Amino acid sequence: MNDMTDQTLNYYNEKSELFANDTAELEFSDIQDSFLKYLEKGSLILDFGCGSGRDSRYFLNKGYQVEAIDGSHEMVKIASKLTGLNVKQMMFNELDECEKYDGIFACASILHVPYTELSDIFGRLKKAVKKNGYIYVSFKYGEYEGYRNGRYFTDLNEERFQNILNAVQGLSIIEETITSDARKGRENEKWLNVILRKD
Repeated sequence: MNDMTDQTLNYYNEKSELFANDTAELEFSDIQDSFLKYLEKGSLILDFGCGSGRDSRYFLNKGYQVEAIDGSHEMVKIASKLTGLNVKQMMFNELDECEKYDGIFACASILHVPYTELSDIFGRLKKAVKKNGYIYVSFKYGEYEGYRNGRYFTDLNEERFQNILNAVQGLSIIEETITSDARKGRENEKWLNVILRKD
């Protein structure tokens, strides 16, 4: 782990209750359903950086199988309680599965990875998802990289995102949308949402 990772994890460990209260009941079905429409009921989804467990709970309630991981041990406790899953504490660069998942959902999670390390993470996601499987990712929209409110962020626009895909190869963009933040009072913050398919 590096200092950026340590500081970001400390933030989530110390503010886990606050963060969960801010996000667990957020209405997010538009994004969730845009991902689920590509997957058959009963498909296995990895919630990659699950936070409060909001998305895992939604997928379970819709009839999907779910595995969930998060780097913060405090968020793991909260997500396990919310979902009933045995959520695993794991760093993103520890993912080492091969063609296991029908879909991977990485909502506002890998945006904490430095830009120079993102191609490695995308390579791991590509390896872990089945052929013709789907990956959803979201990033704050822009070109900023650095600390914001005690956490490390890598913002992406379409060009910066495409540069990562060019380095990884084998993933195609199926949907790419820019949306407003779902949290009240933060509607002016923009997000890049991308659904990818493994070729």
